[in-house]
Order: sequence, then C-alpha cells, then structure tokens
Amino acid sequence: MTAPLSGIRVLDLTTVQMGPWCTRILADLGADVIKVEAPPTGDSSRYTGVPRHRGMSGSFQHNGRGKRSIVLDLKHKAAREALLRLVPTVEALASNIRPGALARLGLDYEQVRKINPSIVYLSMVGYGSGGRYAGKPAYDDLIQAASGVAMLLQRSTGQPRYIPMAAIDRIVGSAAANALLAGLLARARTGTGQHIEVPMFETMAQFVLSEHMQGQTFDPPTSPAGYPRTLSPHRRPYETKDGYIAVLPYNDGQWRRFFEAIGKAHILEADPRFADIATRTANIDSLYEMIGEELKHRTTVEWLDLLERNDIPCIRPHTLETLLEDPHLADAGFFQWEEHPSEGRIRTMREPSTWSETPPPTGRLAPRLGQHSREILAEAGFAANEIDALIEQKALMTEG
Repeated sequence: MTAPLSGIRVLDLTTVQMGPWCTRILADLGADVIKVEAPPTGDSSRYTGVPRHRGMSGSFQHNGRGKRSIVLDLKHKAAREALLRLVPTVEALASNIRPGALARLGLDYEQVRKINPSIVYLSMVGYGSGGRYAGKPAYDDLIQAASGVAMLLQRSTGQPRYIPMAAIDRIVGSAAANALLAGLLARARTGTGQHIEVPMFETMAQFVLSEHMQGQTFDPPTSPAGYPRTLSPHRRPYETKDGYIAVLPYNDGQWRRFFEAIGKAHILEADPRFADIATRTANIDSLYEMIGEELKHRTTVEWLDLLERNDIPCIRPHTLETLLEDPHLADAGFFQWEEHPSEGRIRTMREPSTWSETPPPTGRLAPRLGQHSREILAEAGFAANEIDALIEQKALMTEG
C-alpha cells in the first residue's frame, strides 16, 4: 500500500462541480477513479474559463486531477452493457445524475447491485428522496437560496446575495466524500455494500442551522434564529490607514489585550456590554463598529506588528492574486508546477493534509477527454476487436 486509498476503484458518473469535487478527494488520496463522460464533449466543467486547449479548463485541471477518462454514450445499449461489465471491477460508484434518469438507463442501485452485491453506491441529489422536493433540479445557487444562505447575507449586508464561489457544491461534495469513505470502511469490515444518498438541501440545512438555529433549538424558544456575531454588518476586514486587516479578538484574554494595546483597558470594566462573551455577543454590532473606527488610525503593518506582539488573532487579507504568492503556502510546498503532456506547464495544488506513513500520490494530472477509454476496457477483459466495435457503433469514444 503506497497511498491511503490504494486498491480502491471508483466508477465516477459525476459532472460539473459537486460530484467531481467529491471524487477528486478520493483520487487525491490514491483511489483509481474512472471518470465516465458523455460524448461528444464530456464534462461541461472542461469548458469554463479560459483554457489553453479546448476541453482542458483551469477548473477541470483541479477537479479532474488523478482520474482516468472513458467516454461512453450511455443512451446506447452497447455502452450501457460495457459500463455494467466494469461494475464488478470496482468497489464504489458515485453519481450526481438524477435517480430517475439512472433508472431509465438501467443503472440504478437495484440493477447495479445484482452485478456487484458489495458495491458502495453513492447518489448525490438535490433533495432527499423522502421529501416532496425529490427529483427537482438543484444547483449551487438554488441551494444557497433554499438553505437560507442568500437571505443570511441580506441580514448582514442589506442585500440578498450568493457567496461568490460554488461553496455549496464543495461543502456537500466533501460531505459526500466522507459518506462514501465511511461506506467503504463498513464494506471492508462487513463485506456488505449499500446505497448512500447525500442530498444537497438537507446537508446545507444542517450546515446553516447548526450555527443559526440558536434559541429556536428550545421549546419554548429562548431567542430568535440567527447567530449575532456572524450576522453583524460590521463583521468584515477592517479599513486601516493604507489598506485592510482581518482582526478577531474572541476570548476574554484576547479582548483584554486588545483594549490594553490601544490604551483603552478601562472599557471592559466600565461598559457592562462587553464584560464577557455572552454580553459581547449580544452587543457585537457596537463592538465591531468600535474596532472598525479604531483601526483606521494606523497602517496595516503597524497593526500587524502591534496585534501579533499581543497575541491577538489577525492577518492581512489576500486577493486571489496575492494568495498565489503567500509565503506560508510556499513554505508548505502547496503550489507546484507540473508539465502536463498536452497543456504544458500548469500550477497545481497538493492535497492539503500530510501523512507520516501513507502519503497521497502527487503529480497525477487531469485526463484528456477519452484518454483512457481503451485502457480501462482492456483491464476489464474487453478484447481489442470488442473495443473497436464499440467505437464503430459510436458507443465509445477515445482520445483523438
């Protein structure tokens, strides 16, 4: 065993962001992830942004890394039969195709388990099958709205907005990876496979409400829903004399040291609103507004020096551009330059965790569309003439 998931093979029937993020986690940890793509263009995420070559976008370089690509037209009977011949060779199948569509193709759990009873079959869906929204289409923006995220931003900024990244796809994709790994562990212990459903809506409802249900947890309620600290309109990077800084005194000691450092130690004793964490939270808007005004009087460097000397959590905010040059990430070897066979020199990001005994593999790059079609079928026992016949029938597509 050379990597945490060496020996695990996963059929990956996912597209766009959430599903590929989930299976990318497994690929990063050493699983053999077989990415099944539809002709003629494959995963739509291949085409977002400005690629060097069509079908190999920057986004795909990161979500597709470490996977192998096979292109099968699953509307074609021969392609479906070919896919089912791959099923006995894998431990898991992951999909974010809507369950109804998979059932029509004969690729639902009940059909797949007949071929491989011990398979762990992961369904990533918009809404859980137990509720009335089951089967509805769902995307990141819709689930941000459905789970209350967009309206939380209205409470803190005055306008309903979406987080400016596909955060829900990645949060739910990470939860799905955890569920699949737990399913594989259960399989290893018991030999039993199972169907795991991970819904976006319910996952995000839990994610949001575990923080913001607050007093609505109790019967009768002890307070309105919403955590005041994270909803404060003054919770943001603060303006300094020449830029911005992120500062977060949190516990009693940090607040005491902050006010001592700015020569206003009397405030904590004199103002009962700021005496402890409960009263500070109840009056967080006033407290954060006070900090914001104070920080305008010195430069960012002056504040970083003062706050770090007093062990008060702070950091200079990054832009996307400066994040690429962060010295800590450089120390940690987080960014690496690799030579991609078709894309030339590309910037990659290593798997962030570190392992003392079974480190994840490195240098596994994103595949070209259909790059491994022949290779994957040959490993499953297909003869060369069978593969040629699938290509001739347009059930299978290979690179070029």
